[in-house]
Amino acid sequence: MKSTAALYRQVWVFAWPAILANISVPLLGLVDSGVLGHLSSDIYLAGVAIGSTLFSLLFWAFGFLRMGTTGLVAQALGQDDHQKSRQWLAQSILLALVIGFLLILLHRPLLAIALPLFNAAPEVAEQARIYFSTRIFSAPAVLINFTIVGWLIGMHRPKGPLFILVLANVVNIILDLFFVLDLGMATRGAALATVIADYTSLVLGVSMVSQTLRGKSGTFVRSMILNLGSMRRLLLLNRHLFVRTLCLLGTQAFFTAQGARSGSHILAANALLLNMLLLISNGLDGFAHAAEALTGEALGQRKEDRFKQIVRVTGYCSLICAVLFFFTFSLVGQGIIGLLTNIPAVAETANTYLPWLAAMPLFAVWCYWLDGVFIGAVRTDMMQHTMLVATLMVFLPVWYVTRNMGNHGLWLAYSAFMLARSAGLAIVYRSLSRSGSWVG
Repeated sequence: MKSTAALYRQVWVFAWPAILANISVPLLGLVDSGVLGHLSSDIYLAGVAIGSTLFSLLFWAFGFLRMGTTGLVAQALGQDDHQKSRQWLAQSILLALVIGFLLILLHRPLLAIALPLFNAAPEVAEQARIYFSTRIFSAPAVLINFTIVGWLIGMHRPKGPLFILVLANVVNIILDLFFVLDLGMATRGAALATVIADYTSLVLGVSMVSQTLRGKSGTFVRSMILNLGSMRRLLLLNRHLFVRTLCLLGTQAFFTAQGARSGSHILAANALLLNMLLLISNGLDGFAHAAEALTGEALGQRKEDRFKQIVRVTGYCSLICAVLFFFTFSLVGQGIIGLLTNIPAVAETANTYLPWLAAMPLFAVWCYWLDGVFIGAVRTDMMQHTMLVATLMVFLPVWYVTRNMGNHGLWLAYSAFMLARSAGLAIVYRSLSRSGSWVG
């Protein structure tokens, strides 16, 4: 079994590219907004802000294409079964293509449902419609990239996702400047730049897959891709992850809506804090990615002792990162808020609730880390079940009981939600470990 010191090094080799890649995820929408912010009217910026938000939610809902692929491929790697890793890749890409084309076909009714929720002025809504109707054509590329990123992580190519996202951002910035500022295409130009960037990064992703498979056994054959048994398993795993993600999205949407009911200052302050929470989750997810790939490989090799060693090491690394986040936001959180807003009332309100944000890494680290373990173990059913319990039996009841506490009650409910997710996954992990159910 690999020494603990060597395993720590391996975990960090996995984590740092994943952390940088995760942090770059929101940049495509931010670049669009930044360029349009220099035009003569703010309707372009507002329209793209709405459109980018819609795509963030829409594509996040299908994040299971990445997570579901990683665990399966990591276990196939542990079994040295490259034919199986090809099969999971091909079937996941097929699923991504189907979903991507369905989103294109259904984008008008989707937009008709979602756009009124923002209560935007007619001219802003029109710009959001232009942005959405153009960028939706990148859906197949984005979803296939999800699959390729998951496959590369499972195949122990952690730098691949970083290169893919860096290329996408570079192409997007160059084309944004050209289409928007030079050609005067405004909103449509910003969306078109993102579409081209997504397909360009897809080409790189396919190239990386080809390079990784070079010299490895196996071939892509039609019967393998259309194998109903493995496709059924893939769909079941992805269904669990889809339900889990919908619960998470619903919880965050509820959090935002309740904050909005408390007034514009509360809404703005919560938005700032949630953006900072996104940074925390992206950092902690780097170690979750390491857990996915390494635990999956160990279970594929049927090495339960190695699996438990990886769980311990990734857990320690995640905790160290969480403690660093806690001290960072406790000590300099107010300074960060001051950089994000120059509106005194919003900054003061955000500082009032900053202690909740500072403590959040200590509440959430366990569920982020254990999510990675369960993905690697391909036990997505437990992720779904614990998420449902945390949402329906903890978050909503705690919010209801503490709703007279205002925004403090809302943050208390969200903290309890994270703790419930963590506790649920920890209980399941301990139960499976005692029964020896990880292998066999």
